[in-house]
Amino acid sequence: MSSNTRIKSNVKKHIPKDWLSELRILYRLGLQTLNDIRRTGWGNIIIITTMAAILMIFAACFRSAISISSFSKELGNALEISVYLKNSTDAREAKSEISQFEHVENIEIIPKSDSWTKLKTEMSLPSIDNPLPDTLHVKVDSPESLQPVFEKIKEVKSVEDMSYAKDLAAKIEFVNHIVNTITLIVVAIMALLTITIISNTIQLVIQARKEEIEIMRLMGVSNWYIRFPFIMQGAFYGLSGSIIALIPLEYIQSGLNNVHKFFMVPSPTYAQGLVILVMFSMSIAFGAIGSFLCIKKHLQV
Repeated sequence: MSSNTRIKSNVKKHIPKDWLSELRILYRLGLQTLNDIRRTGWGNIIIITTMAAILMIFAACFRSAISISSFSKELGNALEISVYLKNSTDAREAKSEISQFEHVENIEIIPKSDSWTKLKTEMSLPSIDNPLPDTLHVKVDSPESLQPVFEKIKEVKSVEDMSYAKDLAAKIEFVNHIVNTITLIVVAIMALLTITIISNTIQLVIQARKEEIEIMRLMGVSNWYIRFPFIMQGAFYGLSGSIIALIPLEYIQSGLNNVHKFFMVPSPTYAQGLVILVMFSMSIAFGAIGSFLCIKKHLQV
């Protein structure tokens, strides 16, 4: 670091901060942002409406994805691994051993006498000795854990045979994968459209203020002082679009809640709040990013 730079930094540290001046600067930047929005005129309505439509599609896909994942999880939780034990095995000891495996949530012992009694009530069977084994019904914490737990239980010496609805579990996992992929694609499209729309809008505002910006640069005005109103304008469009998108989102939420009630599957309590939080955060962020990229492209500040 040069001596001049060191002296400047030391002097700057000892200069008292004038909070009133900083508030005045923020106030002027806010006014400049409002003036830029006002200059856009009727274009604001088109931009905000377009943003709201994009955000509505995103929110609908995201909220539906949460519900589909909830249905898949509920269906997956009903799946269980049936473990058939050898005749000489103590079912309680086998249960104790398997319960120590990771992802195992619950184990129910089905004595072979109960299975045989139930089978005889359902079918006409001759008087023979009970050929059925003791059975363990193993529940895991998620559908994705079924296969790993299945492989671990297979290595237990007291296990004779095992089964579970492997095809159904694979289909549930596939559905979750498709839903997550579609959600990511929608997010990418939303980001691209938002950034493109905001960039084109800010470019028009920059052209309208070109001479004013040149004068500010010649006067030595800070780069961030020039950038800030444009970035705030992009964030404003994102925020406004999100607010309007809340209206159709409420109807989507109500419709999905009715679907959950019909199938008697609990609706995720966090879903609506999460969708709103993500929608607002992403729209404001993408709006600001779109403005910033446009500034970097069309302004050397």
